[in-house]
Amino acid sequence: MAAPWPEGVDRVVLPETDSTSAELARRRPARPTWLFAWHQTAARGRRGRAWAMPPGNFAASLGYTLADEPARIALRSFVAALALHDALAVLGVDDLTLKWPNDVLFRDGKLAGILLECPEPGRLIVGIGLNLAAAPDMGAIEPGAVPPAALAPAGHAIEPEQLLDALAPAYAARETELRVEGFAPIRAGWLARAARLGQTVTARTMSRTRTGIFEDVDVEGHLILAQRPTRHRIAAADIFFAEAPCS
Repeated sequence: MAAPWPEGVDRVVLPETDSTSAELARRRPARPTWLFAWHQTAARGRRGRAWAMPPGNFAASLGYTLADEPARIALRSFVAALALHDALAVLGVDDLTLKWPNDVLFRDGKLAGILLECPEPGRLIVGIGLNLAAAPDMGAIEPGAVPPAALAPAGHAIEPEQLLDALAPAYAARETELRVEGFAPIRAGWLARAARLGQTVTARTMSRTRTGIFEDVDVEGHLILAQRPTRHRIAAADIFFAEAPCS
């Protein structure tokens, strides 16, 4: 059973919007707010990529203010991934892993994506899209990327607002853990659920592509990629489990 809705956090439910994160940025609520939509017309993922949302899938964003520096704000991608893992586990879903920097996998397929945005200093919006009912068409997926996955075809019948009810308290608990205990327990929890840790992956940044062993995530959330004898500390990249296609 999910924990109660977190105290002091508002909830907005819309039939449709262009993007839950864009709508939150326009509204600028004074209190922490989860904004959920049954349908999005212009959802987006990292680097401006479109995010497909078949009917019955999940889309919500959390907006709140915080005084942390940008590097610490970025750690909320780990908070969000762990919270989503926690919420799905409460709802009976297993076979979940976490893909650096911001994806949740189900049976090695991409189930959910997380997008962090700061529309203004000190304000964070955490956008989450998850394939509850159906996965997007393979034609919309970047070559070499992890194929999409969905829960309903695997027998998990979860309603979108049911997931929201589990996710909001899970996020609040992980946020409190970060604030009180620091990044160490978040990092340990994330690594315990990490996909392909200790295995070969390819990291592609805007400037270059490297293939090596996914060795660790450091205390600042960077991926450590080992190419003997060198260890590369990567702040942001697209990660491929096979050799990345040429761009």
